[in-house]
Amino acid sequence: MVFDRIYSGPRVRQLNTARIVSDAYQKAGLEFPVPVVMNEFDEYAGEVVLRQSLARLLEESSEIREFYHRLENSNTVGEQRRSFQRLFEAVIGKWVDGAILVPDVESWADFCARVGRGLSQVASSKSRGERVAIFSSGGPIAVAMKRALNLSPQHTLQVSWMSRNSSWSEFLYSGDRFTLSAFNTHAHLDDSAMLTYR
Repeated sequence: MVFDRIYSGPRVRQLNTARIVSDAYQKAGLEFPVPVVMNEFDEYAGEVVLRQSLARLLEESSEIREFYHRLENSNTVGEQRRSFQRLFEAVIGKWVDGAILVPDVESWADFCARVGRGLSQVASSKSRGERVAIFSSGGPIAVAMKRALNLSPQHTLQVSWMSRNSSWSEFLYSGDRFTLSAFNTHAHLDDSAMLTYR
């Protein structure tokens, strides 16, 4: 597949993925456009939300206390990962609902609006039939799914948990039309150990 334009979020992991793909194209003798870095495709600050709101939530929410207790008492690495993910999902779910406001961190609505502006900018090209790649993360991918499928905030968040590392999703766009063609595709990963979420 030959691309006409390439975009990337600013995170190291996003830029490194674009670089790895670029290297593979160059080895195959194919052109790969220089990525345009756009802050619109950066991930939301989930770790900051967790860190700054956990103490208060531990006082106020029995659900959060239970998830935290399970994490603290995990005996294996796998159990620890599962427990952390449950805690993280519960905290971020409250943030998405607006129950948590973290100073100096954009809200979920602002995050979705930021990614939406980036998608609109990329899709505003007048050239028909262009192929564009955006190297980003689970949150921005979920916002693209929100746009394509008109998902609620919580359903958008649920989609974000499903994105596997280095999977790809495909969208078709024309004018205001933005539709889903494929989501979370990972057939290129032939080693099951590489099918990871974090």
